[in-house]
Amino acid sequence: MAKKLNITPLHDRVVVKPAPAEEKTAGGIIIPDTAKEKPQRGTIVAAGNGKKDEPMTVKVGDTVLYGKYAGTELQLEGGDFLIMRESDILAII
Repeated sequence: MAKKLNITPLHDRVVVKPAPAEEKTAGGIIIPDTAKEKPQRGTIVAAGNGKKDEPMTVKVGDTVLYGKYAGTELQLEGGDFLIMRESDILAII
């Protein structure tokens, strides 16, 4: 798991560390960089406190699935992260 970040998302936002993209298919074919799909899975590394009437249902360390185009990409402390609303998260794995 990543070290603690110096960022605290506001309200119902979370910071997600995307899982690495697949390098091979199930059949063993190596996928070139140009054909790799954007990952839709990641680990929450920071979470806000939630909205006034809705507490957060996810917590730091949860592995989640999110939409292909969900969130905003950002680089922080040398790593690639996504910041998104809790409502953009589809499921907790």
